Amino acid sequence: MSYLDDFLSYLRFEKRYSENTIESYSNDLSHYQSFCIEAGAEDILLDHKIIRMWIVFLLERGISPRSVNRKLSTLKTFAKYLIREGLLDSNPLDKVVKPKMNKRIPSFVDQEKLNETLDTYNFGQDYEGIRNQVIIEILYQTGIRRSELVGLKINSLDFHNNNLRVLGKRNKERIVPLIPELSERIKSYMGLRTAVFPDNIDESLFLTSEGKPVYPKLIYRIVNSFLGMITTLEKKSPHLLRHTIATHLLNKGADINAIKELLGHANLSATQIYTHNTFEKLKDIYQQAHPRAK
Repeated sequence: MSYLDDFLSYLRFEKRYSENTIESYSNDLSHYQSFCIEAGAEDILLDHKIIRMWIVFLLERGISPRSVNRKLSTLKTFAKYLIREGLLDSNPLDKVVKPKMNKRIPSFVDQEKLNETLDTYNFGQDYEGIRNQVIIEILYQTGIRRSELVGLKINSLDFHNNNLRVLGKRNKERIVPLIPELSERIKSYMGLRTAVFPDNIDESLFLTSEGKPVYPKLIYRIVNSFLGMITTLEKKSPHLLRHTIATHLLNKGADINAIKELLGHANLSATQIYTHNTFEKLKDIYQQAHPRAK
């Protein structure tokens, strides 16, 4: 349908959303379109009654309330676009009650275990080993997203000021500090990268063993393999390292607004989820130390 394609073009060129986000929007809308057709509508029908039926359909098939709400957010954004284009009079999502979600406390890795493993584990001295160690160190020490790491270029680095220029969501740029030790490790990696691929003109900071830019699934495998030595948590993704550094910084007394800027959160509420972990630690300390605690 033309206005669906126009909407995706709007996200890509005007809103400048990432390709992953656009693909997610496209998948959600395609699924809803299929549901509308099965329900007897010829096309996408943004009607609050059909949307409610879709919610029930998704929940009955085991889709979590969080995932359902993300899909509803896609519909709401699409409806706003249609209103802007004069194709819809009002937003039907205003008449839809979202499924309630249980508050989810972010998982994180124990600080001592993580740092001990980073200090003692032998990643290997070949190109892949050195590269993988730098990837893990950057993800943990800076808290950047997997997509942001994949998008890093050689010119993203400023060794003079020890910082990293990161292109975040909606192409919003931020500057992330690097500790001197990490800067030196990155320099060593870049020297090896040049030696292994002397004629490679690709500007991507991280390359595969074939000299091509790294991709999200490769980063996931690298992190998953490393975290498998430390934690039994089910999800051992790059995002776990992002949760981890935020929690560790809060536990060390870092200002929450500084953490917000480091992570590139648009709103403080996105950062405040990590205070739950800090509060849980405080309760543990209280239970262990207070003379009246039982």
